[in-house]
Amino acid sequence: MRPTHRRLAATAAGLMLLPVALIGCGIGDKDEEKSAAKPARAPADEAATRSRERVQAYLDAMAAKDVAAGRSQLCALLHDGFDLGATGPNGDFADHFQVPEAAITDIRSGPLGQEVRVSVSVAVGKRTVTRPLVFTVTRDGSDWCIAAEAPGEPAAPTPAGVAPTPAS
Repeated sequence: MRPTHRRLAATAAGLMLLPVALIGCGIGDKDEEKSAAKPARAPADEAATRSRERVQAYLDAMAAKDVAAGRSQLCALLHDGFDLGATGPNGDFADHFQVPEAAITDIRSGPLGQEVRVSVSVAVGKRTVTRPLVFTVTRDGSDWCIAAEAPGEPAAPTPAGVAPTPAS
């Protein structure tokens, strides 16, 4: 059977419209090619970034004596304890403490989440002491929060690629 002129014309028209149809379906779409070439942020990078942001916001809140901003960085399970002790005699937000300097010195993965090591200078009157702290930051649902704060070990030299971040 010989193809008729109509069949050839229909086939040619279909082949000419194929690229347009494929673009309409998203095949060959330039945006898709761009998003495929740009990989999503690696989970470890995101964890370190989010942990740094949470702890830095907490340090900034300490320096500014902004109790509400500090509380908002903590996981919900810590809120009651924070409310009881944050402004007490030894709390992070006690009126007689000033925080002239606070810096993130290291971020690494730990058994319970990201461990963010900081160096915090606390002034009481004319006396200033610098203390190392370790904040554990974890994911709580779709958000990140500080799950623990503990005394740290004396500061070691800063590893390459992690610059200390002073408090604002």
